[in-house]
Amino acid sequence: MGNAIDLAIFAALLLAGLCSGRAVEWAHYRRLRFRETRLRDILIFCEGRVPADMRVRQSALVVGEVVIAEDYFKRATATLQKLVGGRLTAYETLLDRGRREAIVRMKTEARRLGADMVFNVRFATTTIGGDSGGGRGMFSAAFVAYGTALAREPAP
Repeated sequence: MGNAIDLAIFAALLLAGLCSGRAVEWAHYRRLRFRETRLRDILIFCEGRVPADMRVRQSALVVGEVVIAEDYFKRATATLQKLVGGRLTAYETLLDRGRREAIVRMKTEARRLGADMVFNVRFATTTIGGDSGGGRGMFSAAFVAYGTALAREPAP
C-alpha cells in the first residue's frame, strides 16, 4: 500500500511539473508574439552595407541577450527521443524561444535609441553548463543577437 501511495505522489508531482513547464513555455510564446507584433516596424537585415542613397542620422550597436534553460521534462523527453532517433522537438522549442527573445531584445534596444532598422544582424549561440560527463548537469543555451541600429534622416 505504501509503494502505491509513493508512486501516486510521484506521478502527481511529475504531471504537475509537466503541466507547469508547458504553461510557462506557452506564456513565453504569447508574450513573444505580442512583443514581436509591437516591434514589427523595426526592420532587420543581415546585409552589412547600408544602401548608398540612405541618409543616416544616427547609428549604434544594439545587442539582445538571453539565457534559456531546459527543464527536467524536456531532458526526459529528449532522452527518450534519442533512443529511437528523430528530431528533438523539446530542444527545438527551447532554441526557437531563445533566438526570438534575443531578436526582440535587440529590437527593443534599437527602438529605445530611436532607430527604425538594424543592419548587419548576427547571432551567436553557446551552451552553458550541460553534461560534464556525469549526466547531471542542466543544459542552458545563451543567445545573442547584435547589429547596427540606424535612424534615418527624414525625407526632404
